[in-house]
Amino acid sequence: MSGKVYLVGAGPGDYKLLTLKALDCIKEAEVIVYDRLANPQYLELARPDAELIYVGKASSNHTMTQDEINEVLAVKAKEGKVVTRLKGGDPYVFGRGGEEGEYLLERNIAFEVVPGITSAIGGLCYAGIPITHRDYTPSFHVVTGHLKDETNDTINWNALAAMNGTIVFLMGLSNLHKICTNLMTEGMNPNTPAAVINWATRPNQKVATGTLVTLEEEVKKAGLTSPSLIVVGEVVRLREKLSFFENRPLFGQNIMVTRSRTQSSDLKAKLIELGANVFEVPTIEIQPRQGEEIDAKLQTLKDYSYIVFGSQNAVSLFFERLYALGKDARSLGEAKVVAVGSATAKCLATYGIRSDFMPERFTQESIAELLEDKLTKEDKVLIAQGNLARDVLYTKINEICEVETLLLYDTVLNESSKVRLKQLLNSERVDRITFTSSSTAKNLMALLDEEDKEKVKAIKCISIGEITSKAMRDLGLTVYKEANPFTIEGLINCLCE
Repeated sequence: MSGKVYLVGAGPGDYKLLTLKALDCIKEAEVIVYDRLANPQYLELARPDAELIYVGKASSNHTMTQDEINEVLAVKAKEGKVVTRLKGGDPYVFGRGGEEGEYLLERNIAFEVVPGITSAIGGLCYAGIPITHRDYTPSFHVVTGHLKDETNDTINWNALAAMNGTIVFLMGLSNLHKICTNLMTEGMNPNTPAAVINWATRPNQKVATGTLVTLEEEVKKAGLTSPSLIVVGEVVRLREKLSFFENRPLFGQNIMVTRSRTQSSDLKAKLIELGANVFEVPTIEIQPRQGEEIDAKLQTLKDYSYIVFGSQNAVSLFFERLYALGKDARSLGEAKVVAVGSATAKCLATYGIRSDFMPERFTQESIAELLEDKLTKEDKVLIAQGNLARDVLYTKINEICEVETLLLYDTVLNESSKVRLKQLLNSERVDRITFTSSSTAKNLMALLDEEDKEKVKAIKCISIGEITSKAMRDLGLTVYKEANPFTIEGLINCLCE
């Protein structure tokens, strides 16, 4: 039985410029055939057993020919698979989607097309250039930048030059000289504004502007390469006024995030929203603990007068196990709840629990000071935390009353990040490194050889708080900035200053 092929437009590059239908196609696909211009983060949304086939094409380096790509789609569909052909931009805007559709139709293979935002419109928008504007242009025209047969130029240059509209050339950077020359030869004013947009809508977007006469030189100065699009027309004058994407506070900053992958999503999303190019290199991995000791303590929660949650992970794993035992928040009885930090308090709130106490400074010392005047020798305290938590709080409370710890997870070295980390340091692309705990700093340095440790020391390192800063300094790192307050929001504000 034949399967089905979805020809899906992945948009121009920005992760969020994906349609809901395209998202469904990615999540449901048994096979994903993807190209160079589709944002690689989309592949992280695929089902775990999906087969991923890369068929990317650069101007002089094709992983597969178009005929071979067509055959892959047909073969996989005939195996009964649901296939998503993930293409940058829109499948029918110079994406060869029409050819692929014809090939499948000839073989009686069912297919659907899912449109995407083309870079001809979305890319210009992110560069501050509206493709239409009633004060500047009556029309727009999207033209291929390279022809199927370069020796047989079928573009009507005379008509394009006379249109007085916005002209967008896709995939034409190698022919920039020819494009500008042909338009001027056919009568277009040499001073017509023009621009080249490289990696449009991505955090590493770059734009060069000029005129038909000067654009080629401006592109060389800016060092722009493929993939780039070319726009010619009076609307380019609006870039200075309407540019928004590159005006965000962290635009152009390459920031490394070292939290565990499960923890980094919120931080990563906020940094991207502020314009940063984010590299995820999780140096730690959170491994949940299980066992009779944990379950036994969860069965006796009403024996404790105070329960202290040391982290978001502790909260999540605490309630995950509590629910598995058939219990819920009522099991906490009349115990007072203490959160180490606002993020932990927010996590508690998702389970319907409001923290009774939270220190102004998110450290164990501050919690100890907060509780010293409240605890009596009749109290019993439970501290839910991970294996690397410091023992300051336990020691202080133990001087007043009975205290027990509930170790819910282990923070371990994430060896899988070693290769990625070395590649980034060798590329010299990292401007900032964020550390959200002592363990992220210790584990990052543990992954490196001496040469790479020196490279890290030359990068501006941002700490989430004083305990993390101390660990960083002990490792020989300079703390460029320290968040205040000691939260993810404080860390982000630190980066934006």
